[in-house]
Amino acid sequence: MLVEVCANSLQSALIAQEAGADRIELCSELAVGGITPSYGLLKAVGEKISIPVNVLIRPRSGDFTFSDEEFDIMKTNIALCREMGFNGIVSGALHPDCSLDVERTKELIAATGDLNFTFHRAFDWVTDPHGVLEVLESLGVHSILTSGQQTSAPMGLALLENLHQQAKNCVIMPGSGVNQHNVHQFKEKGFKAVHLSAARFCKTLKENPKVPMNSASFLYDDGIAVSNLDILKAVVKTVK
Repeated sequence: MLVEVCANSLQSALIAQEAGADRIELCSELAVGGITPSYGLLKAVGEKISIPVNVLIRPRSGDFTFSDEEFDIMKTNIALCREMGFNGIVSGALHPDCSLDVERTKELIAATGDLNFTFHRAFDWVTDPHGVLEVLESLGVHSILTSGQQTSAPMGLALLENLHQQAKNCVIMPGSGVNQHNVHQFKEKGFKAVHLSAARFCKTLKENPKVPMNSASFLYDDGIAVSNLDILKAVVKTVK
């Protein structure tokens, strides 16, 4: 069974490699489901990690429906990852109604070229997972990362089993909530791969800072934070 570790830093990637993981999914910001890592992190991981690395291509947090500009950014980042010699790409796109955006997903796969392509957990939002699996297989997707449309893979095990049995040429890779206590369940059910971060918080400061930098008001799945034109115009007008 292939063990893929979702690494959010160079340190996490190095630990995953030392632990004997088979592959890394490299991303940043686990708290929002992951976004594309910076060039600096990509470069460092490319230089120091010898096991295969797949890179998450997601330009921001929030939903999986992207503007034309965001989509161009995604394709530019895929081109960079190909140039840097990474093993694969983890990405995907949906319509606002959470149906699969077939055309854009097809474009992402085409941009990926001969690299491995994993369709990420946007799959857990689609309304027809069995139908979407058929479409993704026809597009040439190598793996689908999914929790079985539940908050954790152990909770979604029934759907995961059904998808695993249905899949013909695509690996169903359970992810979310996988750990040392339950991973045996997935091995016993015959899954070929599992995905986990195994992340634990490491306190770095002796005392909590006076002012928090995290903002729960920005954590939405059904929308994105965008600078407001009217507010900015009013501020500029006031001070200029």
